[in-house]
Amino acid sequence: MCGICGFVGHRGAAPLLLEGLKRLEYRGYDSAGMATLGSGIDVRKDVGRIAEIDRRLSFGEMRGHLGIAHTRWATHGRVTAANAHPHVSCDGRFAVVHNGIIENHAELRAELEARGHVFRSETDSEVIAHLVEEYASTGASLTEASTAASRRLDGSFAFLVLSEAERDRMVAARFHAPMTLGLGPDGNFAASDVVAFLPHTSRVVFLEDGDVAEVSPEGFRVSSFLAAEPMERPVVTLGWSLEEAAKGGYAHFTLKEILEQPEALEEAIEQEGERVQKAAEMINRAFGVFFVACGSSYHACLAAQYWFAKLARKHVNVVYASEFPYFQDFLTENTLMVAVSQSGETADVLEAVRAARMKGVKVLALVNVMGSSLMRLSDSALMLHVGPEISVVATKSYTAQLALLGLLAYACAGRLEEGKREISQVISKLSPLLDVESLDRLRALAASIKEQESIFLIGRSLSHATALEGALKIKEISYIHAEGFAGGELKHGTLALIDEGVPCIALVPEDETKADTLANVQEVKARGGRIIGIANEENPCFDEFIYVPNGGVRLLHPALMIVPIQLLAYYLAVLRGRDPDRPRNLAKSVTVK
Repeated sequence: MCGICGFVGHRGAAPLLLEGLKRLEYRGYDSAGMATLGSGIDVRKDVGRIAEIDRRLSFGEMRGHLGIAHTRWATHGRVTAANAHPHVSCDGRFAVVHNGIIENHAELRAELEARGHVFRSETDSEVIAHLVEEYASTGASLTEASTAASRRLDGSFAFLVLSEAERDRMVAARFHAPMTLGLGPDGNFAASDVVAFLPHTSRVVFLEDGDVAEVSPEGFRVSSFLAAEPMERPVVTLGWSLEEAAKGGYAHFTLKEILEQPEALEEAIEQEGERVQKAAEMINRAFGVFFVACGSSYHACLAAQYWFAKLARKHVNVVYASEFPYFQDFLTENTLMVAVSQSGETADVLEAVRAARMKGVKVLALVNVMGSSLMRLSDSALMLHVGPEISVVATKSYTAQLALLGLLAYACAGRLEEGKREISQVISKLSPLLDVESLDRLRALAASIKEQESIFLIGRSLSHATALEGALKIKEISYIHAEGFAGGELKHGTLALIDEGVPCIALVPEDETKADTLANVQEVKARGGRIIGIANEENPCFDEFIYVPNGGVRLLHPALMIVPIQLLAYYLAVLRGRDPDRPRNLAKSVTVK
């Protein structure tokens, strides 16, 4: 789970690569490095954040119009300078950066060491550099050697390689990991994500599994290590602007993206009705429907489970993507998988999709990134259309998933237009949650609980999913232990955790769960818990009250109720001195299992 980028063109590569690395830092940030081709291959790398490493190593001084760079989230090998990328071949003539996991690296390493290769790191990635060197030693070109090396690799990979002998090109290869090309006026890019080069070009080529692309200043040529023939890959012009990918004056991307949610939901529901209706027909025709996702996307699917039951009278199965392969025996050609992922590159989701397709299962994707691996693996896809989400934590993409899943549930019941009106109601009620007064109130609340060791969240039905997502937001960026529970489960063990002053966030929407949830609140309060009520009206049992105007919103109130918790988590992180955009040990696109 790393970020890689490369450039070859008619201007200095290092400044462009450094800029690209900073934009890719959401994918990993324990170490970074760069290799450029000047008089020879200059490699500089170290542990730490990119800005820190740049101060020590002066990336900007590196010469050459061709270079590759990498920001790492460690999977194989400790966080050390030796394990940072790029990795170099024994003879120093080839440099490689890699994202993914090489599952047969141990066997390849043993084979290469037996042939005299000397390894300098503990990583699986270094085998690629030595394989390319080995094949090039027979007289193969860089593209030929990279193709041959790719055929030897098991697992997932996207890599870039440059050669001291071929000074006007780099080679990009991918299999089960993201890689895009960017075609600019002064040269061409390759990267894990378009945000790396978005300031310089919006003309993009999405590589497919098995592709090997030779990239020069003048253009690109694609072949495949899976088939002995050239590949045609279209050039796509993206609609994302640089402004969308920048902070826009906010202290953190997290806050910016939370505040963008009204516009994001507007974009999410601007779907062609025909596309939504066709997706709904896929669900209605299926015999057995599995919603498959990870993290926040999984919580969105849990909410959808209730919507499909209430609106469409349809049972759907919600499964963690990492657990889905264990359900393979239930799959038939009549089964439908609905795969939900912001990035479309989540390794567990992609593995689940591949397992499903082996059984003839049809796949419907909900995804934000056009041209992503998930989109290309699916039979049909609905886009979130929320623009780049740079912060590691899901905020606007989560509420957009809720909106789109809710729209699908209404469409399955033959009530698509009613669903659009419901989402419009949600959008109209978001503004009061995001005004200055609300932000100040939540900042003050965060200040009063920032030293707590634990925070609990309770809700019923749809609000149970919101409680789980709220707990995830709090713990992943503030590092406070937080747990979400179904309100009815309190007396089955959870009450043992309640002590004097422990904060408990109660989600009390204006629906059929209200009375029972308030009864649960009284149970917590009787044991000394501090009640933070999120509701559309005050209640005497609340110690703190957060107003959410959910009256009139029938079913899609989770898209409202989560917003104050997102903001509370943000302020808890900031007040505790954490970086909310890049929480420790986490990365935006989980591209390894």
